[in-house]
Amino acid sequence: MKFQRILLKLSGEALAGAQGFGYDPQVMSEYAKSVADARETGTQIALVIGGGNIYRGAQGETAGKWRVKGDQMGMLATVINGIALAEAFEKEHCPAQVFSAFSTGPAATPYTIEAVEEALEQKRIAILTAGTGNPFFTTDSAAALRASELHCDALLKGTRVDGIYDCDPEKNADAVKFDSLTFSQAYERRLRIMDLTAFTLCQENRIPIVVFNMNRIGALGKLLRGEALGSIVTNG
Repeated sequence: MKFQRILLKLSGEALAGAQGFGYDPQVMSEYAKSVADARETGTQIALVIGGGNIYRGAQGETAGKWRVKGDQMGMLATVINGIALAEAFEKEHCPAQVFSAFSTGPAATPYTIEAVEEALEQKRIAILTAGTGNPFFTTDSAAALRASELHCDALLKGTRVDGIYDCDPEKNADAVKFDSLTFSQAYERRLRIMDLTAFTLCQENRIPIVVFNMNRIGALGKLLRGEALGSIVTNG
């Protein structure tokens, strides 16, 4: 399956690599090279990044802070990640532009559908930060919302496993992989692919979800060139 425009969702934790916090230079470099290679397919790429390598909004509630403030801190963490990713992409001669759901001054361009579409048409990687701009929504939900707004052909979720399994393959060697599923089948099996809000948005807007191993070098480019990788969830 080939796509003209996709939304790539990456977790902030992935940028930290094995150290668990901040940035792993090797991971950042590999991700930048993977996205630069994928851009050569001609597919337009919008990217939503989490902020868990710096701060997770849910931490605020655990620490006794007001949840709204914690989520705002988490959204700011995604802006920092977006700027770091853009710099990594530029080193690979892959033009990128950072957009934010709320005002960040000169750090990022305010998010509008028109501004992002212009960047995509000019073959820039559009890095969409600050989630939805609202508390109580995850970056999974932000990814599904942006994919819907931008009429993306698919939402690609880059993880550290090579698809969707009936249980955690990192904990269970007997885990069974699904090459394809319908949204209804995934819901009935209670598979934790994305949060329910994100999952429902994709289902209602008929946006396939592809889960693949972003840490496998060249996987994103191979997927966009039509190679069957990972697992796909569709309306059937």
